[in-house]
Amino acid sequence: MPLIIEVEDARWRSLRGLAKKLALAHAASLNKRQAGQLVTLLLSDDKTLKTLNRQWRGKNKPTNVLSFPAAQTGTKPAVLGDIALSFETVAKEAAAAGKSRLDHATHLVVHGLLHLTGHDHEIEAEATRMESKEIRILAKLGIANPYVLEDGHE
Repeated sequence: MPLIIEVEDARWRSLRGLAKKLALAHAASLNKRQAGQLVTLLLSDDKTLKTLNRQWRGKNKPTNVLSFPAAQTGTKPAVLGDIALSFETVAKEAAAAGKSRLDHATHLVVHGLLHLTGHDHEIEAEATRMESKEIRILAKLGIANPYVLEDGHE
C-alpha cells in the first residue's frame, strides 16, 4: 500500500496504533485505481500548518488538515498527493468534541484523501456527498459519525 508517513512532530508517536489506523483509512478511502497511487502524510504541528496554510491558501493561521493533490498527467498517475496534519489543532479539536485524538486524526486523513480524489465541500450538495462518504468509510473503521453532536443531532 503506497502510503508514506513522515512524523515531523514526535508527539504523534504517542498515539498508539496510529500508523495502522491511517493505513486502514488509506485503503478504505480509495478505489482500486487510486489505491496504487502514492500518498504522503506529514504529521506535523501548528507552526508548519500555519506556514503551509498561508503559502497555499492565503490564510495566516494553523489548521487541522491540508491536502495537496498532485498534478495529474498520463492515464494512471503514480502520485495522488500529500496530506498534512497539525498535532496541536487535532488534539484541541478532539478534546473539545470529546473524541479520541486517534479517531479524529483518522477522520481528518479520510477527509484529506477524499479531497485528493476530487471531493470538495464548498457547495452544500458536494459537502453532503463528501460527509456521507466520510461517515461510511469511518464506520468501516469502527469510528462513529463525526458530524453527530453529543445531543445526537447533526
